[in-house]
Amino acid sequence: MAIPTLPKTPSGEMPFLDHLEELRWRVLWSLLAVVVCAIVGYLLVTRLDVLGLLVDPIEPFLNGTKLKYLSPTEPFFITIKLAVAVGLILASPIVVYHLWAFLAPALLPSEKRVIIPALYMGLVLFAAGVAMAYWAALPVTLKFTMGFQTESLEQSIVIGEYLSFVTRLLLAFGVVFELPVVILILSALGLVTPQFLASKRRHAIAIIAVTASILTPGDVVTLTVMMMVPLILLYELSIVLSRLVTRRRAVAAAAAEAEAEAATP
Repeated sequence: MAIPTLPKTPSGEMPFLDHLEELRWRVLWSLLAVVVCAIVGYLLVTRLDVLGLLVDPIEPFLNGTKLKYLSPTEPFFITIKLAVAVGLILASPIVVYHLWAFLAPALLPSEKRVIIPALYMGLVLFAAGVAMAYWAALPVTLKFTMGFQTESLEQSIVIGEYLSFVTRLLLAFGVVFELPVVILILSALGLVTPQFLASKRRHAIAIIAVTASILTPGDVVTLTVMMMVPLILLYELSIVLSRLVTRRRAVAAAAAEAEAEAATP
């Protein structure tokens, strides 16, 4: 069943209640997509070794043992949580589509031309952030944090706490890598300028240093190379993208002003 076509006013705008009705239908379709994809995710989790993929980074530190669980029902709920997580990933394109379809009519054509490529770039950057966290940051972080008090303490790591830690780290890297996309969209909307970003470079580096130290605890070399350098490069990329968008906005504004002057008798 498709989303019903709602009537518009003579000016081409929907009444407020019709906007709410459209939003309701799009939320329902998004929820249905999440449920269906969660079922598919359950099949993938039970037939493919998704849990093993997440456990693999810590296996070298387990000394031949396995992760523990504290409740008879915990393996079942771990499977359900993984299925829901995989379902959210699979359903995210559908959810983003409905969000875009709801917001797009309120945007100008120039804003759409910037935001649509930004969404694709955001997907690539998020995947790059998650990949870097999994293959680079996670092993180094585990080696650093599990290297303390080894003479006095014996590890007994439970699966629930470990998965929460891994999930937070992967999502944090993915979200942080979205910085250029956020700056690009804000620049397209005229809320941020490249001059402002360049003037706040030192403040940004300080914030990046604090963020890196929180996300990837470790020695100074690892902290600098693994997290600070990529984030600083992403910030510089954000400034470049902001300049490009600002120039396009200025050109479009000049063209519109010239057309208005030409149309004036």
